[in-house]
Amino acid sequence: MIAVHEAKDILSKVCRALPSIVVPLQKAVGLVLAEDVFAKSDIPAFNQSSMDGYAFRFEDWKGTETLLLDGIVQAGSIYETTPLEKQAIRIFTGAAVPPHTDTVVMQEKVLVEDKTLLIKDSQLTKGSNVRLKGSEIKLGDLALQKHTSLSPAAIGFLAGIGIKEVLVYPLPRVKMVVTGNELVQPGETLAFGQVYESNSFTLQAVLQQMGISDVPIYFAKDNIEELKAVLKEGLMDSDVLLITGGVSVGDYDFVANTLADCGVEKLFHRIKQKPGKPLFAGKKGHQIIFGLPGNPSSVLTCFYEYVVPTIAQMVHATTSIVQQKNLPLTHAFTKTNQLTNFLKATCTNEGVTLLSAQESYRLSSFAIANCLVCLPEEGTEYNKGDIVEVHVFE
Repeated sequence: MIAVHEAKDILSKVCRALPSIVVPLQKAVGLVLAEDVFAKSDIPAFNQSSMDGYAFRFEDWKGTETLLLDGIVQAGSIYETTPLEKQAIRIFTGAAVPPHTDTVVMQEKVLVEDKTLLIKDSQLTKGSNVRLKGSEIKLGDLALQKHTSLSPAAIGFLAGIGIKEVLVYPLPRVKMVVTGNELVQPGETLAFGQVYESNSFTLQAVLQQMGISDVPIYFAKDNIEELKAVLKEGLMDSDVLLITGGVSVGDYDFVANTLADCGVEKLFHRIKQKPGKPLFAGKKGHQIIFGLPGNPSSVLTCFYEYVVPTIAQMVHATTSIVQQKNLPLTHAFTKTNQLTNFLKATCTNEGVTLLSAQESYRLSSFAIANCLVCLPEEGTEYNKGDIVEVHVFE
């Protein structure tokens, strides 16, 4: 067995970012930019009114003069009439401010009588309520840096400066293989010795949180030839292959040897941790293969601890569905082994509380947990108030 930090270092060293692709802006949310994006024009491209009101030349008013009201300009139109002396022009939000004007007064602060405009705004200054050309961004300026994660606001910003498509790192193509003779689907009647298959549901759900959907799922009995055929199918056209079950040392745990027959190079097999000790990781070309234990709690723990950072590295993600914090324990705890323990827990900003039902087959505690507490190999006694490493997930 190897240590947890050794396993994570191995994965980090072999994992490579996926080749970048061009996608329409509408399909880029959550993805990471693979290049800097620069503005192709000034935005706004003209001096623009920020509200409904009246445009005029500030020097014509000087705080006391009435102005001649003549003309109108709407958003999307151009004011082409020859300007008059001491003129005010009706204008609407988003419209181009006529070239001979420099200020807009809001419509609530004027009095209109017989085509004359009396301004009642003592706080008005030159340039008020006008968005200057290029005030959002200027031609050639850096809009977003490479490796920026594209949030909804970032998508809107790029659309607003005229960007139609972007070069990004794509999400990985993920496939899943579920092994075991004893598994039946939820809704079916359990025969003696059978259990409901839940791992594919868990993994699909957490992958969806990461933006990865449409994951093909294959099922294989504990039969070498059947497993080999299914694994070959799973390895075709995928970047990440997740396998659940069959990675321990029992007589019917065929996954590790069968993966070797399929050309997969073993990176490691078995880690000094609980739960999830039998975890397998391998590679084939650019592909990363995870042989996850069959017990439901072990599956999800290993996914959070190893699969999540691997996928994040593949896509140059700057954020993760798992965040590390250091928090005090709310109660004492004794660790009874020399393994790294990942313990289901709930946390607030004030502290973290370990849950009961820590066994690897039990998901009931995981269903209410919002974090895992990582207790390293060394150390056994933990007191209330001791600071521990906490991995918080969505």
